[in-house]
Amino acid sequence: MKSEDEEVLIYGVENGVATITLNRPAKMNALNTELRSAIFDAFRRFEEDDAAQVAILTGNGKAFCAGADLQEMSQTRMAVPDRNYLPTLGRNIFVTKPVIAAVNGPALAGGFLLAQSCDLCVASLDAYFAVTEVRRGRGSPWAVPLIWMIPQRVAMELLLTGRPLTAQRAYEVGLVNNVTRPEDLLTETRTLAEEIATAAPLSVRAIKRALYAATDMGRSAALETADAIFESVYRSEDAQEGPRAFIEKRNPVWKGR
Repeated sequence: MKSEDEEVLIYGVENGVATITLNRPAKMNALNTELRSAIFDAFRRFEEDDAAQVAILTGNGKAFCAGADLQEMSQTRMAVPDRNYLPTLGRNIFVTKPVIAAVNGPALAGGFLLAQSCDLCVASLDAYFAVTEVRRGRGSPWAVPLIWMIPQRVAMELLLTGRPLTAQRAYEVGLVNNVTRPEDLLTETRTLAEEIATAAPLSVRAIKRALYAATDMGRSAALETADAIFESVYRSEDAQEGPRAFIEKRNPVWKGR
């Protein structure tokens, strides 16, 4: 059995929060076959883990993730990537609970994709983001959802030039929720995650589902869809527990039903 230092990914849970750590620091957490498979497995594990309501995705070492392992890519002479080549939340791996990217260093290419596909993002001041495919003769079709996340001209410049976006600039354009000192990154991210983990789980999942559904449709259709998604939340035991706990001046005890 491998020791934790030898594992390409580390999974742990504390106070309702799962931490998923990419663990190839000597390779800037580049996404080789083993790590890509491990990320798929970790997201599946998180989805089925009743002890975890929120996940944090981060990297060990000086990088969040440098993207695909170019050495492996060159050896395999990969042309068009398979749809399941990289784990992409909401496309080829589906998680109903929130995932927060804690970006501790460079998030490049496929690493940018991982951060982009998370629901929230907290970044260290020394982190930066770049879609470098234009400099490698590769493609970035997965970056299209940026048009719903940041201004169009910012997205266009990012993709056409491959220039890095600093953590501060990423915060200013809305790609990042918060920027912290490097030493505070995991503490700040965990504070955010634990706040979400104490909220009503059915409400949290419905919010995530409704907001993503809204990006696929117009305003009126999105409102109708949101009504349908939240009906089961309103009819749940938790919907009665919340007001009752408020009146009784105590913390609610969520049952998730």
